[in-house]
Amino acid sequence: MPDAAPDVESLRKRFLGQISPPEVMEVEKGHVIAFAKAIDDPNPLWNDEAQARQSHLGGMVAPPTFLRAARTQRLEDLPPDFPYTRLLDGGSEWEYFEAVRPGDRITAVNRIADIFSRAGSLGPMIFVVSETTYTNQFGRVAATQKNTSIRY
Repeated sequence: MPDAAPDVESLRKRFLGQISPPEVMEVEKGHVIAFAKAIDDPNPLWNDEAQARQSHLGGMVAPPTFLRAARTQRLEDLPPDFPYTRLLDGGSEWEYFEAVRPGDRITAVNRIADIFSRAGSLGPMIFVVSETTYTNQFGRVAATQKNTSIRY
């Protein structure tokens, strides 16, 4: 384990603002239904078109957590020389703006928004905050996710 945290300013200059290539996900009705079943959520909004059409949403939509299935360049994809090899999930925050529906094309882009260090009980730690934007085929943001990873 390193004795001292690496120079955070140099890490910020190197990685801050880094943007992943866009990844596109086609939202398929069968995938939405399978996802809802996998998380054991029987809500008819995500698995029964007839009932969902009678709702205020006017049809089936994906569960909010469905966007976790979208592939993006994650923090684990940072270059191998990034300090520290152990990784903890520091949590995530989501904001939702548009329903995600079968037939949508969702483009996910991940950006490194912040890097900072703190001392922990196991020694120095580097926190990397990334923000992922999920945009639909109409150019409207469906959701954003702020994720914190902790390297030590």
